[in-house]
Amino acid sequence: MARLAGKVAFITGAARGQGRSHAVRMAEEGADIIAVDIGSPTDLAQTVKEVKALDRRIVASRADVRDHAALTATLDNGVALLGRLDIVVANAGIVSFGTAEELTEQAWRDVIDVNLTGVWHTVKAAIPHLRAAGGGSIIITSSGAGLKGTSNLAHYVAAKHGLVGLMRTLANELAPDLVRVNTVHPGSVDTDMIHNQALYHLFLPGQQGEITREQATPAFQSLSALPIPWMEPVDISNAVLFLASDEARYITGVTLPVDAGSLIK
Repeated sequence: MARLAGKVAFITGAARGQGRSHAVRMAEEGADIIAVDIGSPTDLAQTVKEVKALDRRIVASRADVRDHAALTATLDNGVALLGRLDIVVANAGIVSFGTAEELTEQAWRDVIDVNLTGVWHTVKAAIPHLRAAGGGSIIITSSGAGLKGTSNLAHYVAAKHGLVGLMRTLANELAPDLVRVNTVHPGSVDTDMIHNQALYHLFLPGQQGEITREQATPAFQSLSALPIPWMEPVDISNAVLFLASDEARYITGVTLPVDAGSLIK
């Protein structure tokens, strides 16, 4: 039997990258999907196409996690159409780079608003539906940067550390309702969030002009204990799937790194 048969999952940042991978992986295991993203409608449509190809239902909408009212309305509509809510994957996130001294007020605000406040909005909108279902699982995407400091990412690190505190508080508050809450902490994942010139140049500061993926590979590999430069999105999705499933029915309040050993280096 599929591990998520009969369940409905709400996934933010579902249009591409890890979010799309989570939606597809959960659909493979029998879940119907409520997907939101503020990004490209074309990307979101591709997620819809891939979920429907697995013969699962999906309700997809453009919504900004910074807008609590809009997010709540979107989720309420999805639950009305699909009948229930069992799983929340608070995955939406953004990143920018600069030292703490260099960061602009707007850059700080944007990352905190999306990566921390947006997760609170996501969970806040979902709690009544999870209670109505008699319990469920909330999985919050933090980062390796949620467990250690990282230069040039003060706003991102602050938000991702904040998610751990939020998760631990929610795990206590929602335990009486049989709602479990955990964080996953990805290392480098093969998505656009790491494959961009801004990050490449942080790793190779003396390099002039455009840096290729191949040139950046050794720098990424140096971060991990295992001899790989980055993981695939499905590697994170498999961890999220486990935490969402009944196999993890007594796991709550944990920080789960999926990072090829980067935190032990």
